[in-house]
Amino acid sequence: QVQLVESGGGLVQAGGSLTLSCAASGRTFSNFAMGWFRQAPGKEREFVAVINWDGGYTNYADSVKGRFTISRDNAKNTMYLQMNSLKPEDTAVYYCAVNSGGPWDSKVVADFGSWGQGTQVTVSS
Repeated sequence: QVQLVESGGGLVQAGGSLTLSCAASGRTFSNFAMGWFRQAPGKEREFVAVINWDGGYTNYADSVKGRFTISRDNAKNTMYLQMNSLKPEDTAVYYCAVNSGGPWDSKVVADFGSWGQGTQVTVSS
């Protein structure tokens, strides 16, 4: 079992930037593809970005492509989400998770497990 802890959320003005971190402990972090998801109030959890086990491949939701960058440092057991040009519609709780058996680039919530507790990102207009 991998335990995940997100950090780095906060309040930022539209157009600003934030970097989220996801620190992992437990089973070998580098064995797994990882993903970022988000959930806004009253909405379902949605895919944001995914990264394969060594960071060589990434995939993004269309809504964040070109603005967000997912990365990982396996030596530090940490994954990151650099978020630029933030918009009010990016406001949500952001979660990291481990791909628990689906294709490495799965965007399906059910293919992920070991969810962190989430970190709140609020973008003001």
